[in-house]
Amino acid sequence: MSRLDSFIRRLEAQRSCLGTAAERTGKLPGIVLELGLGNGRTFDHLREICPGREIYVFDRQVAAHPDCIPAPDRLFIGDFTATLPQALARLGAGAAAFIHVDLGSGDAEASQALAARLAPDIAALMAPGAVVVSDQPITAPALHPLPLPDGVKPGRYFMAEKLG
Repeated sequence: MSRLDSFIRRLEAQRSCLGTAAERTGKLPGIVLELGLGNGRTFDHLREICPGREIYVFDRQVAAHPDCIPAPDRLFIGDFTATLPQALARLGAGAAAFIHVDLGSGDAEASQALAARLAPDIAALMAPGAVVVSDQPITAPALHPLPLPDGVKPGRYFMAEKLG
């Protein structure tokens, strides 16, 4: 499979998982978190599929399209290992109904290690019934893996729900 075809399949899987998560959490109160702003495509999509929700975004630095940059009070800039604890202190445990995590750096081992390191804070930010959608497995005792939407190949994207 070409890299272009792989990229397209990853984006299709991402869109499908995001849509499923938005549907599952539609009646659950809470905010949306986007870990990894990048160029802002997913943030822009989240604004469309989660109308009326506050969306907070995390990234090391802003490099997004100007139309896809959140307001400064909804942006956490810096290393995720520092900004997630800041978000917990500011937003509170259980504040998020839906979290999207895009950590992939091209180095599978480093990306998985970062996901494992961030998982406790991600789980703490999630309300009971909240869903996390990620390009890496996010595992914590309170998180239960969810089935992927039809057409999404296992291992291409991941979904989990917070129990309790």
